[in-house]
Amino acid sequence: MTNATQKPVILWFRKDLRLADNHALQHACGLKRPVVPLYIREPDGHGTGPLGAAQCWWLHHSLTALRESLQTRGSDLLFLTGDPLATIRKLVDETGADTVLWNRRYDPAGISCDLRIEEELRKAGVDVSSYAGQLLHEPTRLLTGGGTPYRVYTPFWRALEKAEEPHEPVTPPHRISTPKSWPKSESLASWGLLPSRPDWAASFSEQWQPGEDAALRRLDDFIAETLKDYTQGRDFPAKPATSMLSPHLALGEISPARVWHATRGLSETIPRNNITHFRKELAWREFSYYLLFHFPHLPYANWNNRFDGFPWRFDSRLFSAWRRGQTGYPIVDAGMRQLWTHGWMHNRVRMITASFLIKDLLIDWRRGEAWFRDTLVDADPANNAASWQWVAGSGADASPFFRIFNPVLQGEKFDSDGRYVREFVPELANLEDKYIHRPFEAPQSALDKAGIVLGENYPNPIVDHAVARDRALSAYKAVADAA
Repeated sequence: MTNATQKPVILWFRKDLRLADNHALQHACGLKRPVVPLYIREPDGHGTGPLGAAQCWWLHHSLTALRESLQTRGSDLLFLTGDPLATIRKLVDETGADTVLWNRRYDPAGISCDLRIEEELRKAGVDVSSYAGQLLHEPTRLLTGGGTPYRVYTPFWRALEKAEEPHEPVTPPHRISTPKSWPKSESLASWGLLPSRPDWAASFSEQWQPGEDAALRRLDDFIAETLKDYTQGRDFPAKPATSMLSPHLALGEISPARVWHATRGLSETIPRNNITHFRKELAWREFSYYLLFHFPHLPYANWNNRFDGFPWRFDSRLFSAWRRGQTGYPIVDAGMRQLWTHGWMHNRVRMITASFLIKDLLIDWRRGEAWFRDTLVDADPANNAASWQWVAGSGADASPFFRIFNPVLQGEKFDSDGRYVREFVPELANLEDKYIHRPFEAPQSALDKAGIVLGENYPNPIVDHAVARDRALSAYKAVADAA
């Protein structure tokens, strides 16, 4: 019989794949008992695992990095597959553990799953505790003066800015107590998270290194080299002017509190507007989770039900051209090809490509959200849904539907020399700057000189933007008139 004081603690990792600023880990180590770190590959729909195929690639490497970090502290990481309640029950029986700890998750499926597990384990005499830390503040904390959830970002940001500072990040443990014997683990390689035949993620490693250590290095580099010009540079996709932290935040390799606190005390060396602007991006992620928590239908239903009657059109040929980056609008095509090449897309270009799908093609935002969910390494159930609904005009504090990005003008404004387009649409590489975003208007001599044959090695526009814009405005007016 195991001595009660030596009964192991099960530490269930989910989207918190880090040792620093991990409150569940801190409390587990504070119990001075053996700790069994666990990651469960749950059935689809529970909200813990990767949202799509691209994030599977990231998860494999992130779990590998987490296991190595645990091993340097004398511990290890257990990989198991199955229903989480049944899996944990079996592990409790096998190890004699009487305590299970985890960090909270805030997606509807994850919350529902956790409540069920907590209730059933407590019935069985197992102590269960959960901890904050995945967000800057718990989503129940910030409410309007009337006690209702915020529905508009700016008042939410003001409330967040006035609230107490997020918790101070806690340091990782130097050593982690281990059980006398380890339960049998599955092989991470057997989960098949990495693509093969073909390896469509082969170029991801050119851009990314998953794992907590890489996340901390990226944060340090961003603060030291990039934050000072953030406000000016963040909208230009050819510039390395953003933090690139979103994939690390998505799987919890770094906490938002750690990122927030890294920007404290910098106003003497970095203009305050850059710090504020960057913090507002963290706050948008926070607002997205806040909306998901209070309005669980956000990922699949119009937040504003006035859009339920919107006359979407679906054309599989046009949708395929958008996904493949073959629309004939270079900034759109560059973004969609960057997405396929690196599993990521610059935020300005995300808005442009989303606007094109929704408003130029009149294709339902949910189809675009699903494609991004499958192809983004930073896929996030809250941010993805909230951002797509923002562009569609159907979400909270949304961009009005009648704001329709002109893909040519957007390209000329934010990629004036065509550097971004040339990187991801190499067939246009030799086209003069003045035509790089409008090859369909280039004279034949310019096309010949650049080696471009429209309709053969680069497509003609799949829609006329001016015509598509009028069609979108007409559809919006019909919905507005019917409201």
